[in-house]
Amino acid sequence: MQRYKCKVTYDGSQFSGYQVQPEKRTVQRDIELALQKIHKGEKVKISASGRTDAGVHAKGQIIHFDSSLQIPLEKWKVAINSLLPDDVAIIDVEKVASDFHARFDTTGKEYRYYVHLSKTRDPFKRSYAYHYPYPLDFISMKEAIKFFIGIHDFTSFCSARTEVEDRVREIKEIELIEEDGMLLFRFVGNGFLYNMVRIMVGTLLQVGSGDIEPYSIKEIIEKKDRKYAGKTAPPQGLYLWEVFY
Repeated sequence: MQRYKCKVTYDGSQFSGYQVQPEKRTVQRDIELALQKIHKGEKVKISASGRTDAGVHAKGQIIHFDSSLQIPLEKWKVAINSLLPDDVAIIDVEKVASDFHARFDTTGKEYRYYVHLSKTRDPFKRSYAYHYPYPLDFISMKEAIKFFIGIHDFTSFCSARTEVEDRVREIKEIELIEEDGMLLFRFVGNGFLYNMVRIMVGTLLQVGSGDIEPYSIKEIIEKKDRKYAGKTAPPQGLYLWEVFY
């Protein structure tokens, strides 16, 4: 039995998220169905670095699976992709040790969030960026970003539905780039809680709009209560960009 590590990219627009759900189309379901066909009807379970919500995209999701088939390594990508729909693709496959785990071996992740700043909405961007036509104070937003950097309990910046008890995470980098009418948020950390990036983005946008003061971020973190943070930004602007091991 050989364990394989795969890098996956997908357009989340038409998926009900990554994780398998009854009678819904998910990324996990589509990949497992492809592997089941390759294995002549035998079910193959995949494990991922983490789940993504409905509408969220991935450039570098990581999964692993085990197989007893004697398929040359370079043939795996072609074989799986030939059975996948157009909005999901395997972009790399490698052999790994039998104890490698796509989720538990991660050392960090990078997420990116795109905001379309034009006054007029663009129908071709509606599924890939959050349309935000209001003026923003980038200086205040960059000032607020400083308070997120470091090791904190991010209870205030995760969904109330978050199941994990340990909510301490380290944010290593947050970058804010504005170019050609698009605003890019780049987040790098050792891990992220459920909806954490989207809540941070929503809060930073409210800072930029003048609804929240930059220095208030420190107080919001210390309160450890979701109700004090800003709104949750919509899913379509979010991309799981890279997973680190």
